[in-house]
Amino acid sequence: MPQNTLPPPLTAPDQLDATLLTQGFAVLSASSVCALAGVSVQDLQAFESSWGDLPPDQYLKDGGRYRRRRHASFEVTATQAQAVAHRAHWQPLSYNALHGGMQRWFEPMAAEVVQQAAWQKLMCWLGRVASAAQGPQTWFTEAHQFRIDTTDGIGRPTPEGAHRDGVNWVAVFLIGRHGIKGGETRVFDMDSPRGQRFTLTEPWSLLLLDDTRVIHETTPIQPEQSGGWRDTLVITLRSECFLDEPLPKG
Repeated sequence: MPQNTLPPPLTAPDQLDATLLTQGFAVLSASSVCALAGVSVQDLQAFESSWGDLPPDQYLKDGGRYRRRRHASFEVTATQAQAVAHRAHWQPLSYNALHGGMQRWFEPMAAEVVQQAAWQKLMCWLGRVASAAQGPQTWFTEAHQFRIDTTDGIGRPTPEGAHRDGVNWVAVFLIGRHGIKGGETRVFDMDSPRGQRFTLTEPWSLLLLDDTRVIHETTPIQPEQSGGWRDTLVITLRSECFLDEPLPKG
């Protein structure tokens, strides 16, 4: 690990629920993710090639070419992750001042990814974590595959800056990083100056956030060698319904 990066504050698997309750976020190693979700690291690694087939994000308002992504939506319980019809990703301007207020239709995630047994296990585990904190229920869940690259010399994982997503829970899996520097994760309390900064480097390590209590961002990446990139899987869970554009009044 480069000397100028801070290691993440890892949480022991048996302390996950308590840590989320205490500080509103937790970081798990890949081995902890596998143990809690009931999957193997080989199961997760089987998904990784799909990040090489992400189409460009056509909605970047800063004119950048550094982001590729796919999107899928599910209704998740403790025992089942049911895919729903492909739908637009929408956020209000109050949560995303840069890209909010518009329907963004991203290409869907590949069926060979979301139909895998390991995908079901991963999603249902996240549903159980959310339900342990807020009570058993159906979670309206969106999954986003991201590749941020250095095509333009700099890539911005969170071009909107420090933000909330307008959901209940956010899970950020680092899939991998290659030939880059930067990409530091920062998590801040909503109502105090307290915060932490660290760099996720281990494939399939996880940052899990209570989106009602903390805001988060990731700093830009720069190339250390040609063709550098940073891949993540971001999964959001929301109670009651998906975050949709409000219907017109009258």
